[in-house]
Amino acid sequence: MPPEPAPSPAADHAVEPYAWRMLAVLMVVYVLNFVDRQLLTILAPDLKRDLGIGDAEFGFLYGTAFGVFYALFGIPLGKLADRWSRVKLLTLGLSLWSAMTALSGLSRNFAQIAATRVGVGIGEASAAPCAYSLIADYFPPQRRATALGIYSAGLYVGAGISMFLGSSIATAWNEAFAPGTRPLGLAGWQAAFLAVGIPGLMLAFVVSRLREPVRGRFDGGAVAAVAVDGTSPFRQFLIDVGEMLPPFTLLSAARRGPRALAGNLAMAAAIALAMAGLVRWLGDPVQWIAVGVGLYAAISWMTSLSARDPAAFADLLKSRAFVFVTLGYALVSFVGYASTAFTPLYAIESLGADPRNAGFIIGGMGAVGGSFGVIAGGIVADRQSRRHGQAGRVGVILGATVLSMTSHAVIFSTDSLALFYAAVLPGWVFTAATLGGAAGLVVNIVRPDLRGTATAVFLLGTNMIGLALGPYTAGKLSEVLGSLGLGMLSLLAVVPAIVVLLVLAMRELRKG
Repeated sequence: MPPEPAPSPAADHAVEPYAWRMLAVLMVVYVLNFVDRQLLTILAPDLKRDLGIGDAEFGFLYGTAFGVFYALFGIPLGKLADRWSRVKLLTLGLSLWSAMTALSGLSRNFAQIAATRVGVGIGEASAAPCAYSLIADYFPPQRRATALGIYSAGLYVGAGISMFLGSSIATAWNEAFAPGTRPLGLAGWQAAFLAVGIPGLMLAFVVSRLREPVRGRFDGGAVAAVAVDGTSPFRQFLIDVGEMLPPFTLLSAARRGPRALAGNLAMAAAIALAMAGLVRWLGDPVQWIAVGVGLYAAISWMTSLSARDPAAFADLLKSRAFVFVTLGYALVSFVGYASTAFTPLYAIESLGADPRNAGFIIGGMGAVGGSFGVIAGGIVADRQSRRHGQAGRVGVILGATVLSMTSHAVIFSTDSLALFYAAVLPGWVFTAATLGGAAGLVVNIVRPDLRGTATAVFLLGTNMIGLALGPYTAGKLSEVLGSLGLGMLSLLAVVPAIVVLLVLAMRELRKG
């Protein structure tokens, strides 16, 4: 579809009806995004049994296999969103991750489902950069956090629906078909993956019909979506990928000179030694190889960006406030993603909850509490920004973090199923509110033409630290300590660091 015409100056602060329709479609995409992503959690007991895996390996499947590639491809896809049609890119990404989710249902072993999780991560990496950028060009600055909060509610609606759907489909399938009589030999958890993956391919057609808005329409004039130095968007995408993925990173470094190549090789050697040490200490080589590749790729890309696009590097990675918020929220996600991954499993295995009831209650609370929290967090953050500037948004993140960690402590320390369920709802509300504050902050402290890239960098920290390490760490600690509850409670050790980072971000933003 052709781009929307830029609005007249008088309409700069109006929200047109089409914007709300577009937002509704994007929210449905995000719902499906998290249905596909979170389905694994409620199916964990059956999946662990059938594939013969432990908590640490489950943490790898939920977090690392998905998170590393989600984070890495988020960078080049975020930059592509700044240079090409965001609607077309989102359509392609949705098609890919939906197909990979369906293929998860055909997996017969750990390696196969890990490969499909990688594919889901790559496809879903297109969603947030495209959606954040589209929303920023359909809503004026003073309404963006609210709009992004509504969009982000899809995260919690999707997470909640996935638990209810997953447990219901898997249970009904297993009750209808006894072992040995199941169609294609599929277990209930496999049927659930197929059932939620296929509809995404149909939704992709709806997304393809969205209208592409003019960039920067509410930020002092339109901004063209052009590639660097006139290079075509897809050629630049391949260059960006080459700057992140080995062995192409070596070629990219070599083009910058012998010193850059030597630095890249030294960095690769240091990471390899560190990961080898972690494998020797903790085992789980697949986990640490994936983390090592992700860390090497991320540093290679940042080094290349500092040389090739110093203005973007200065705006993003040299912005102390942006760095502090990105790191602080990454640690919030470190605990949050682990909690999301293991809360259903804790209810079922540690507290004896019925899987179908657990899926309905935890999923329902997630949908309601998470949606309310992320929208309320966005609204409160907008109001606080009008009173206290962008530092007010960080205050919302900080307050919600303290309350969410308190709920986390109750959830994983109680042996009462009733108290567990009572603490889940506020846990969802306050964890979601941190995202409501962070989303509006990221798109308001960078230039319009860098929003896709900024979102990708923000998600790089969130996923490399939060998703790739949080669930695995929780699972590993649960195995070492002999208790999933103790493993989850141990994650609260990062709370002081979160507080310090967010306070530093507030100070930087108050300086102007």
